[in-house]
Amino acid sequence: MPIFTYLSLALTMLLWGGTFIAGRLLADSLEPSSSAFLRFLIASAAMLIVTLLVEKELILPPKKLWLPLILLGMTGVFTYNVFFFSGLQHISAGRASLIIASTPLVITIFAAVFLSERLTVLKAIGILLSLMGAIVVISNGHPGSLLSSGFGPGEQALVGCVLSWSAYSLIGRSVLGTLSPLTAVCYSSIIGTVLLSVPAAQEGLFGRLSTISPLDWASLSYLGICGTALGFSLYYQGIKKIGATRAGIFINLVPLFSILLSWLILGESVRLIVLAGGILVLTGVTLTNYRISRKSSS
Repeated sequence: MPIFTYLSLALTMLLWGGTFIAGRLLADSLEPSSSAFLRFLIASAAMLIVTLLVEKELILPPKKLWLPLILLGMTGVFTYNVFFFSGLQHISAGRASLIIASTPLVITIFAAVFLSERLTVLKAIGILLSLMGAIVVISNGHPGSLLSSGFGPGEQALVGCVLSWSAYSLIGRSVLGTLSPLTAVCYSSIIGTVLLSVPAAQEGLFGRLSTISPLDWASLSYLGICGTALGFSLYYQGIKKIGATRAGIFINLVPLFSILLSWLILGESVRLIVLAGGILVLTGVTLTNYRISRKSSS
């Protein structure tokens, strides 16, 4: 049993859970695009170092992959992170992580619709449970409010995160047939950073870099180094050892760690009904992966 791999994956989820805390700390002092740009400027430098250490070189992608790589940078880095930091200006880190937890569910639905992947009965049940849980979480325990008055800008932004990462994951499949995961992430990170520089400049970031506090730089460094470079490196090592499906199930731990860290560091409280919705989301996501993961381990 690869205990070390399991522990490293659990550590990865702890690091990713901490990104919601760091993002929440930044939300009151930096604009979304500025936070996202600085995060990925740091992350790109770190990813470049990690890729060179692990892969020994950074290969130049063939021409046919540049459009998919640009789309990866636009979805997984640019739009995802603008939505991420925008949402954390309005809602708690713990609740944000529960909304993000529905991402594997949306990927499953998109794969069935756009890639014609087989949708089993067990997956369908999992999707239904996760949708119910997501509605409870997004509506803050009042599903009727979605019909009467909609939901707030924070919830809308986090749904944008889910859609962006789902698109990133599906587009990435065409890239990973040629490039290694680390190389693909490195290029998409660099491209996303270049794209983010435009709105960051419009927010006036480059004229006030000296005013950013040490705490904000610490949060940005955590997001870039621990949450992105180290987190992705450990995750892809886990994929290499036990496969993508079994490694992906560990993502269900992210909301748990995020809520725990939110309580310990930020003093946030989460309503029981919202936590119950989060459990529904995680149960549904686990069910959608259960049969595949059992097959992978046999």
